[in-house]
Amino acid sequence: MKNLKKVLAVLMAVTLIVTVFAACGKKEEGPKPAEKHGMSADILPRQEIKTDVKIPAEFKIGLICLHDENSTYDKNFIDSLKSAAKGMGLTDEQVIIVTNVGEDTKCYDAAVDLAKNKGCSVIFADSFGHESFMKKAAQEFPNVQFCHATGTKAHTENLPNFHNAFASIYEGRYLAGIAAGMKLNEMIKDGKITAEQAIIGYVGAFTYAEVISGMTSFYLGARSVCKSATMKVRYTGQWYDQAKEQEAATALIEQDKCVLISQHADSLGAPTACELKGVPNVSYNGSTYDAGETTFIVSSAINWAPYFQYIIEQTVKGEAIDTDWTGNIATGSVVLSGVNQDVMAEGTIDAINTAIEGFKAGTLHVFDTSKFTVDGKALTSYKADVDTDDKFTPDTEVISDGYFHESEYRSAPYFDIIIDGVTNLNTKY
Repeated sequence: MKNLKKVLAVLMAVTLIVTVFAACGKKEEGPKPAEKHGMSADILPRQEIKTDVKIPAEFKIGLICLHDENSTYDKNFIDSLKSAAKGMGLTDEQVIIVTNVGEDTKCYDAAVDLAKNKGCSVIFADSFGHESFMKKAAQEFPNVQFCHATGTKAHTENLPNFHNAFASIYEGRYLAGIAAGMKLNEMIKDGKITAEQAIIGYVGAFTYAEVISGMTSFYLGARSVCKSATMKVRYTGQWYDQAKEQEAATALIEQDKCVLISQHADSLGAPTACELKGVPNVSYNGSTYDAGETTFIVSSAINWAPYFQYIIEQTVKGEAIDTDWTGNIATGSVVLSGVNQDVMAEGTIDAINTAIEGFKAGTLHVFDTSKFTVDGKALTSYKADVDTDDKFTPDTEVISDGYFHESEYRSAPYFDIIIDGVTNLNTKY
């Protein structure tokens, strides 16, 4: 019995020693890193382009860009044209892209060169300030089709070869705004901010209707789910200036106490500021996930590929191109990237899809006048500057059936109202 007790004692001692040494040799394990989920599938994806129209080998299309692929805005056009060209079987020689063409006589020179020397049957320019130079070239080359994004004058110029086009991107902006509002609600619920601190910052390029329409629709989308949301806006006076855009976003975060940032400006300035400051960001013209993996939520954009397909097919068939064309969700012209599942709030995708169904059914309108006020009053009537003149004279009633009819009387936006809840911090642009 004594021998058995001694054996047991020895075994216990050995076990204790082994356990102690094992414990000493074991490394302390810190908290496991959060599992990464990355990007979801695109909510409104870019559809593959296909055509039954045979494109002649001699056909060429030219694209005039304000900047180059470093600009998210211009890159969106370039990628869209390349997508359409690939789907329609065009060779690289049939697609001529001219970049860094200013809103001045260089645009006219580029358009003439594409028509006269390069043999283009269709020429497209991507910036608002290109319009007058495109119109001049159209007058001189009646057998070439001149198409222009964001322009306002084609429907009153009576030039059969001069065309404007845009899309109902205000719907895409609204959907992106829902993602922003859901994030604000999450921040409030988690105690990171109070309801009163749900302040959105917005970096705008200019005080044009295009920018105001986009920022307002974004804000209305956010407020549709986060009722306490307000928005502050800083303008840069440039379409593309990374330093100014980053500076504006940083000021919105640090000085103006904004807790989420979006923009209508064309560089990675605002997304970069958000990533550096750890502030959620909703971008425009394409996903900026690679530049803001911990802050990017979602992005809306116009997909120009369906329009490029349309103008190429119409030209090849010898048929007329609409003077003023407006794409929408149904035509595949409004797209929404996937959402960053590591940053988005729970339920974001479902909330966005519900709104999409409302748009499709015609039961949801972005500028529903019961959802916003101006100077504390409901907006029951508004004359917009649709038929643009030198004095930008309001000429068309655009409110009926309880909502502001954006991009229905002209493709380019004309909503230029600062609604309650939005504060312009500088208006010199």
